[in-house]
Amino acid sequence: MAKKPKWVVEKERARRAAGSETVWLFGLHAVRDALLNPAREKLRLVVSRNAADKLADAIAASGMAAEISDPRRFAAPIDPGSVHQGAALEAKPLGWGGLEQVCARGDGPVVLLDRVTDPHNVGAVLRSAEVFGARAVIAPARASAPETGALAKTASGALERQPYLRVRNLSAAMRALKEMGFVLLGLDGAAGQTLEQGLAGVAPGRPVGLVLGAEGPGMRQKTRESCDALVRIDPTGAFGSLNVSNAAAVALYAASRARCPSQAGE
Repeated sequence: MAKKPKWVVEKERARRAAGSETVWLFGLHAVRDALLNPAREKLRLVVSRNAADKLADAIAASGMAAEISDPRRFAAPIDPGSVHQGAALEAKPLGWGGLEQVCARGDGPVVLLDRVTDPHNVGAVLRSAEVFGARAVIAPARASAPETGALAKTASGALERQPYLRVRNLSAAMRALKEMGFVLLGLDGAAGQTLEQGLAGVAPGRPVGLVLGAEGPGMRQKTRESCDALVRIDPTGAFGSLNVSNAAAVALYAASRARCPSQAGE
């Protein structure tokens, strides 16, 4: 039998490792929505008596047996400083499917995050993405916040419903989106045109991708070059800096208005 090439062995090893990974979700909202998500593989539930009462319906629906724990000596292996609200769930990370499959659904934009590693920022982006009907939030696997309890708690349940795709190569994902017809607008404070102008230039019916870089360094050069246009959020005053999650919320709102102006203005 021929020996497998090294790259094949490493790929299979990585796939097995990813399949064995688990994440601890914590907080009442994050745990409740995970319990009610049939796509989430759930392994272990640790709750205080108070949290068990608050989550009784979700626990019953999940069919899980909850472990009751004293919140002062909480049995779940999470950071002691985590605001767990007496609820923690060990689960497998969600599998959303391939980029083309996910991004072909719906009529909203996609959000692409370049090197945004703060789980609180990514969680807030996921929450806004769900509110404004984004098809997916996409980030590079090696330079983004993984699925963690802190991210899930900030997302306040959106992680269970809003696709979060971590891809091997962001530039390759951007090329694939362009082949699907997406127009990619990169947010840059020094861009020559505004976000509204950029959205107005998108032909009717064409889907939009909103590309945001990390605070400070912004988008990498390759990411910038892969955008169809660079746009800025125009401040009304002299100081106009937004963090990445706020910028994403503004951009998603503007994109929703551009897609459905009469409904967004109501």
